[in-house]
Formats: sequence, C-alpha cells, structure tokens
Amino acid sequence: MSAAPARPRLFPLTWPLLLELLLGIGIGVIGTGLAARLSDNSGAAFGIANQVFAALFVLFRVIGAGVSVAVTQALGAGRRDQADAVARAVVGASTWLGLGGAAAALLAAGPMLALVNTPAEVAPLARTLLQTLAPALLLDAWNANMSSVMRAHLRSREALFVVVVIQVVTLTVALLAMPHLGLVGYALACIAGRSMGLAMHITLWRARLDLRLRAADWWRLVRAPLATVLHIGIPGAAENIAWRAAFMTSLAAVAQLGAHALATHAYTMQFLHVILMFSLAIGFAVEILVGHMIGAGELHAAHKLVRKSLALGFVVAFLVAGSFALSGPWLLAQFTSDPEIIALGCTLLWWTVVLEPGRTFNLVVINALRATGDARYPVLAGAASMAVVLAGGSWFLGVHLGWGLVGVWIAYAADEWIRGLLMWRRWATLGWLPHARAAHRKLRLTRPG
Repeated sequence: MSAAPARPRLFPLTWPLLLELLLGIGIGVIGTGLAARLSDNSGAAFGIANQVFAALFVLFRVIGAGVSVAVTQALGAGRRDQADAVARAVVGASTWLGLGGAAAALLAAGPMLALVNTPAEVAPLARTLLQTLAPALLLDAWNANMSSVMRAHLRSREALFVVVVIQVVTLTVALLAMPHLGLVGYALACIAGRSMGLAMHITLWRARLDLRLRAADWWRLVRAPLATVLHIGIPGAAENIAWRAAFMTSLAAVAQLGAHALATHAYTMQFLHVILMFSLAIGFAVEILVGHMIGAGELHAAHKLVRKSLALGFVVAFLVAGSFALSGPWLLAQFTSDPEIIALGCTLLWWTVVLEPGRTFNLVVINALRATGDARYPVLAGAASMAVVLAGGSWFLGVHLGWGLVGVWIAYAADEWIRGLLMWRRWATLGWLPHARAAHRKLRLTRPG
C-alpha cells in the first residue's frame, strides 16, 4: 500500500477555511447594511430574498455534501485517478443543478416568497432581487464544488485567495451600483464576483491540481464517480433540505409577526452567521482530515481528532457568541437607528450564547460522521427535531404563545441541542465505525494492479 499524502494539523487547515467563510458571510453583512441604508423595507427584503436564495442553494448539497468526502477518501488511499474522476463528474452535475436552481429563482420567485409570508410592502423588492440573482446560482454551483475539490487536495490557501478576489470584486461593484440601482446593484455585483471566481478556479485546477477540464466535462453525467458522491451527498442534502425547510417555516412565523420583526430577524441573523463560521471552519477542517484518515485506515486517529476538535469548538463558540452579545448595541446600530429593533436584537444575541455551543455538535460531529461514510444517521435522527422543535416550536412559542422573536430563538436553541446530543451519542458509541471500515475496504479492494 502506498503511503497517504502528508496532512496538515487542524489549525493550519482551519484558519484559511475560517477566513474564507468570514469573507463569504462578510459580504452578506455589508450587503444588508447597504440595503438597510436604503430603507428598513429594503433591509427586510434583502434578508428574506437571501434566505430563499440559500434554500435554493441547498440543491447543490446533493453533490456538494459528497464531493469532499469522496475526494479526500480517495486521496487518503492513494487513488488520485479516482479523485480526478470524481472532480470531473462533479463539474457536469453542477451545471445541471445550477441551471435548475437558476430557473427556479427566475420563474418561481413570487410563489416562493409567498410561501414564507413575505409582507406586501417587502415582496416586490425581494422578488426583483431574487430574480436578478438567478445567474449567480449557476455560478455558485460551479464555484462551490470546484472549491471543495481544491480544499480536499489540501489547497485551502488557494481556495481562500479565490474567495478574497470574489468578495473584493463583489464589494467594489456593490458600492458603486447600489446607490443608483438599489438591490439590483447587489445582484449584479454578486454575478460579477462569481464570474471572476469561476475563471480563477479553472486556472488553479490547471496550475495546482493538473486538472484540465474538457468541453464534455461541463455537461456530461458520469455514473460511477457520481454514485460515490451521491452515496454521501443524497443523505447530506436531505439533512440540509430538512433543516432548510424547517428554518423557512420558522421564517414564515417571523414574517407573521410583521415587517418590524422581519427586519430585526434579518439584522440579527447576519451576526449569527458570523458567529457560527468559527465552529463551521473547524467542522470543515475535520471533514477533510477525517476523510483522509479513513482512506488511509487511521480510524483511531480520526476518533481522537473529533473529540479534540469538539472541545475546541465549544470554547470558541462560547467566547465568540459572548463577544457579539456584549457588542450588540453598537453592532445593531450599524444597521438601524430604531431603538426597538436594537433592544430586541441585543436580547436575541444573548440567547445566541446559549444556542451556539449546542450548534457546535452539529457543525463538527455531523461533518465527521459524513467523512466516515455514516451520512444517513444525521437526517434520520434529526428530522423529527427539525420538524417539531425548530419549525413547530417557532410557531408555537413565537406566534401562538406570543413570545415573538425570543420564542423563535428558544426554538432554534432547543433544536440545536437536541440534534447535537444525538450526533455526539452516535460518535461516542462508535456507531460510525462500520461505515468507516467499509469505505476503507472498498478503496483498498478497488486499487488498480
């Protein structure tokens, strides 16, 4: 058996991922601020349109959740040929999924916004933004999955560089266009930035991975490598779709509370996204490293890595969430001067200190389970909590009991802790071990020669 490629330790792999994620979410925060300067209705429209956009992005998880695992396991086992076959197949699949997402945004923006009870004064702005963002979905499908392949090859710094360029271009165009074109200017900025990112990914695949895409790679669906990806990707996408459906149901509950509550939710969620990026970066790094370890047969090392990473994630989540809660009045004042929005947003940020440590289980352990090949358990174990606690709890506590956004946040926290503890039980009791052994055995048996 040939030796597996050298792997960095957790921190050298995590920090580029963290910066990449923060840059990605940072443009959303800045975009929300620019939209809020136009009006609170524009800020609310920006927030709800981006949530629908994110829901459509879940389509890409059908392959996105599996590509990193398939490539890292192949590389860990010394199967570069198999890793390259997966990478090429994913490009073609991304084209078709991206076109489907773009068509949905363009043709069904109105009905999708209606499903989440978008207020009448917000709906026209949100619909126009979502329709103009449609081409960005196709570009995102290519960029997201090509970036996953780069990171699986331990090229996190190059992936970070692409994100830096994307966000610089996006921010520059947004600052120039939004004062004149409003929310449409933000959509055009996203398209410009993502187009630059695609050109850079094609170049980096050639220069760093020695992967030159052929014309047919952009549209062809190759069954064998895609089957490996979909084995992980379909359950992973199902878990994401279940969560997104539950979250969109909770968003409908927030919309029922009115435009004022919707704006508060939109502003506070920007900070929530930044907070979770720290634990998410650890989770992505764990997925990459565990995938390599499973391919190389280093199961004990994978177990130790996850335990260590989870402890680190807890500390980081508590400290970061606490820092944002303490800074809440100043942070929210950057979006709005409405004292009621600021006061309620600060309360929600303190509840986030309770929420985020629970979310750490899901951000770290689910990625580790997926990297071992144990992809079905997260959706099977968590679906009931998402439906009953996240979705149902948001309506029951927020609307029925009249607790408003505080009730919604309590539902968010309860769901994260319930699902997180279930995930940790799975890992701690070694329920993932048979899947890891099967994945390693399959790669060993299919070794050429």
